[in-house]
Amino acid sequence: MRLFEGTPFDRPLRCEICEKLEGDCTCPPPEIVRTPPEEQTIVIAIEKRKRGKTVTVIRGLAADNDHAALLKQLKSTCGAGGSIQDGNLDIQGNHRETVRTLLKQQGYKLK
Repeated sequence: MRLFEGTPFDRPLRCEICEKLEGDCTCPPPEIVRTPPEEQTIVIAIEKRKRGKTVTVIRGLAADNDHAALLKQLKSTCGAGGSIQDGNLDIQGNHRETVRTLLKQQGYKLK
């Protein structure tokens, strides 16, 4: 009896469309469906963090969005650092109005 016998790791991976081995498959990759900005409602909040640091937090983005590209655009517009934590975008400093105008221009609904 093998260690992975009968589990998905026991057999080589196959394409779901053509049933060929994954290395031999020539099927095109599936299209990524993203939620348009008009269908998302975003909440912009200001939080105080350790040692009195202020952070602008953007919540409510759909999980299928490209968070990294949006964060990069926000950071360059605000001239500040930022990160992605638990699906929320954090921008260092109080940039509520700048973030609000940029997201409205892109078509997001704001709360």
